[in-house]
Amino acid sequence: MMKDVQGERDLRNIPIDRVGVRNVHYPILVMDPCACTRGESPEQSTIATVSMSVHLPREYRGTHMSRFIETLEEYHGKISPATLQAITRRLRERLEASESTLRFDFPYFVRKRAPVSGSESFMHYEVSLEASSRKVGLTSQEDFDMIVGVGVPVQTLCPCSREISEHGAHNQRAIVSLRVRCSGLVWFEELIRMAEESASSPLFTLLKREDEKYVTEHAYENPKFVEDVVRDLALLLDSEPRIMWYAVSVASSESIHNHDAFAEIVRDKR
Repeated sequence: MMKDVQGERDLRNIPIDRVGVRNVHYPILVMDPCACTRGESPEQSTIATVSMSVHLPREYRGTHMSRFIETLEEYHGKISPATLQAITRRLRERLEASESTLRFDFPYFVRKRAPVSGSESFMHYEVSLEASSRKVGLTSQEDFDMIVGVGVPVQTLCPCSREISEHGAHNQRAIVSLRVRCSGLVWFEELIRMAEESASSPLFTLLKREDEKYVTEHAYENPKFVEDVVRDLALLLDSEPRIMWYAVSVASSESIHNHDAFAEIVRDKR
């Protein structure tokens, strides 16, 4: 029988907050509500970068790294709020830990229509799912937490530049980073829509000339600082009863400055 080195007793008396594996590239299936409306499979196949960890008590020398991957394999890459809770609970049980954490970062694709021509193309967004499970005291109860995140590229047009310039105004691409805790299911598409509505203009993968004209003029008629974008998005999030907590960051890659402009809001609605 091989010796369990990780299970040896450690005498340094120092617990480790998180120990585990990260940068695990793994194929997953996530729910896709738009695919259902097109008569396709209700799941989207993508590849996630996965991080998993547990709290390591002071008496253990190490954790069993292989058990993280084995646990992930048990669920065959099918990811939903229910499986996230099941995976984090299973990690706690298999590794005899009081707390476990899990994070998936992955590209997500939404079928999008150009505003005038109606030409369709896939738009790429970076999204994330974070989950944690914590044992409550000496009971069998569990404190489960989940955060849904989206990164949404948008366009911003500077109100000051438009006001003081005789011809045009400087505009640039910005990234809206949004993380939310919810009391009910909120789709990636809903968060993406709110982020795009808060900007000067959304972005598209495929634009014909008539679409390009529309997007350019729409942004010009809808100038916004990063402060405007983050506040307008906060108003939308405040009005959504399913969202209990949010963290919003808007970063603009300035086209006439050699730096970025950013604004952030974090709010607990509870």
